Amino acid sequence: MTNRLLQLLVLLLATVYSSGQTYSGSGGILTNDGTTNYYPVTVSNLEQPSLGPIYGVETICIKITHTYVAELEVKLVSPDGLQILLTNGNGGSGDNYYTTYFNDFASTSIKNGSAPFDGTYKPEELIGEVNNGQNGNGVWQLTVKDLVPNNNFTGYMVGWSISFGYTPGPYFQFHSSNLPIVVINTHGQVIQDDPKIPVDMAIIDNGPGVRNFLTDTAAFEGIIGIEVRGSSSQSFPKKSYGFETWDIFGQSIDTSLLGMPAESDWILNANYTDKTLCRNVMAYQTWMNMGHYATRYKFAEVVINGEYLGVYIFSEKIKRDNDRVDIAKLLPEEVSGDELTGGYILKVDKSTGSGGDGWVSPFPPPVNPDGQMIFIQYEYPHSEDIVPEQKEYIKDYVTTFESVLEGPYFTDTAIGYRKYAEEITFIDYFIVNEISKNVDGYRLSTYFHKEKESKGGKIRMGPVWDYDIAWHNADYCEGDLHTGWAYQFPCAYDYWQVPFWWGRLLQDPLYASHLKCRWLDMRASSLSNQHITFYIDSLALQLNEAQFRNFIKWPILGVYVWPNPWPYPATYAEEILTLKNWVLNRLSWLDEHMPGTCYTIGEQDLAEDKTEIEIYPNPATSSLTIGYSQVRSGKVSLELFSQEGSSVLTFEENRPAGFHTEQLDISKQSPGVYLLKMSVNGSIIYRKIVKI
Repeated sequence: MTNRLLQLLVLLLATVYSSGQTYSGSGGILTNDGTTNYYPVTVSNLEQPSLGPIYGVETICIKITHTYVAELEVKLVSPDGLQILLTNGNGGSGDNYYTTYFNDFASTSIKNGSAPFDGTYKPEELIGEVNNGQNGNGVWQLTVKDLVPNNNFTGYMVGWSISFGYTPGPYFQFHSSNLPIVVINTHGQVIQDDPKIPVDMAIIDNGPGVRNFLTDTAAFEGIIGIEVRGSSSQSFPKKSYGFETWDIFGQSIDTSLLGMPAESDWILNANYTDKTLCRNVMAYQTWMNMGHYATRYKFAEVVINGEYLGVYIFSEKIKRDNDRVDIAKLLPEEVSGDELTGGYILKVDKSTGSGGDGWVSPFPPPVNPDGQMIFIQYEYPHSEDIVPEQKEYIKDYVTTFESVLEGPYFTDTAIGYRKYAEEITFIDYFIVNEISKNVDGYRLSTYFHKEKESKGGKIRMGPVWDYDIAWHNADYCEGDLHTGWAYQFPCAYDYWQVPFWWGRLLQDPLYASHLKCRWLDMRASSLSNQHITFYIDSLALQLNEAQFRNFIKWPILGVYVWPNPWPYPATYAEEILTLKNWVLNRLSWLDEHMPGTCYTIGEQDLAEDKTEIEIYPNPATSSLTIGYSQVRSGKVSLELFSQEGSSVLTFEENRPAGFHTEQLDISKQSPGVYLLKMSVNGSIIYRKIVKI
């Protein structure tokens, strides 16, 4: 390309879309080695140097020739160091950004466009964030990075421009929240996948029902070691993080955060692809409601280096601890006797992320056309801590369990698989994965653990983890359908397949009977239609304010983000409604198809209210009056549940036939949405209660 042609193209970029003052940046070859290419432009003599709502950045224009633009990440960097993601991994298998404009008011997101790109698009992050009062005079940069280096796809930055004017992209300023606020300062360091870097963190949390402001005194201030976490999720612009609380010497120190038991390891989960922001916690809470440990969690809004990053799930990391996975601590010197037999956490998962050391099961998955195998990894003790004797013991134990399960006497209650595995945990794990139709279920992020023989010693499934693409949030392998079984994973081409355990267990009539009884029991309680819809509504209410800010930062509502199924709801309310409808359809399908016959309780109408009740006032401030008719003498019980599913008030009395009123004192409860469960006349009735 001649210098004269390059000059003409740059001139075109500088004039076509100008709405005020336009400045043009240079071009050059795009390197293909994974490094970042920087293209600066010096801006001076702005009509209004302080960028804000009156005058600021309006449009970025780029022109790039590249044979596979889906490999490219393009960012704008302002003089104050703020980075705005314009496009990342978009374009499918197409080539080239022709004269491509990025403008916050565009009707089409760059994620919904197709290559070759030409025209005006909304960027992945809003450009208006740079209109934050900073001095616009200075060096601006466009950065371009090839995310898949060292292949045959190459390119050239022809040129780019930045336009300032009187219709700038809007600047959103975050200052307060109804959720806790996590503030992190890296002091100029870049948070990487590994290793953890020391940074300062503050948590602003004034307690339930009290608003949190960035200017408030922090409930926690300290040093943490932080890193980017995740596998495929690392490709998303909104990153998840893992961190440890540290002392001044960089050593981990147990700390209680957001009211959770003291520990050192924590997670900030971005849930970028989950636009309801609550799919993971739905799985955690379901597992908790079944009586098992699941990671405790709180929603929070996160700010890093002054940049608002949206809504996160602040949660415990899966870890051996008396307040987490409560199994014995296994020391390196414990290599014989009862001491050797317990204190193990294992997982079936990809080798990326934590772990990576383990063994290949001698029992391949039922679907293995390409020779797929099941890889079982050590999670605790970690691969660098577990000693050979411990590796050999736990491998032999799990292999024995698999051998017995595969063998002819697997159903025998004395010598079959129950000798090695806690049946109820397998049943409950099956239910959680099936109600959520988890496309990763059983084959990825699947944890199980074993205690010492003197304390029970059997394999127990859980805790549950990684459900952000469950609950109707995957457009592949039938993850979007409310029908079918998750354990019968339908994609034979995928390397990560489901272990044979789950289909084999269903061949045991007693297991199927226990499963059916457990299912009916849960459907009459925490998995009832009323309870599930109440819980989703309560989460949505809690998030309704913060989600608005989250989707200003990440304008992806109505936009395809892998692996969202079609159609893509245009509002948060539609996202929640779609989720609720899918879950109810899924539960109905499972009601019809759950295997087994329960001989201990009969089928029953789980949804119909057979008794009318009156509740007033609702919303209430301090007390509730519940009026109802008792058709015959008997016990009446009332129970009030918080939005987290915890029981906060109970009442139980025998009442004669006739009309009665009961009083519930809710003056000590925090404002919010609650679920009232009432048992009367042989019926279970649910009602939503609002405390103001």
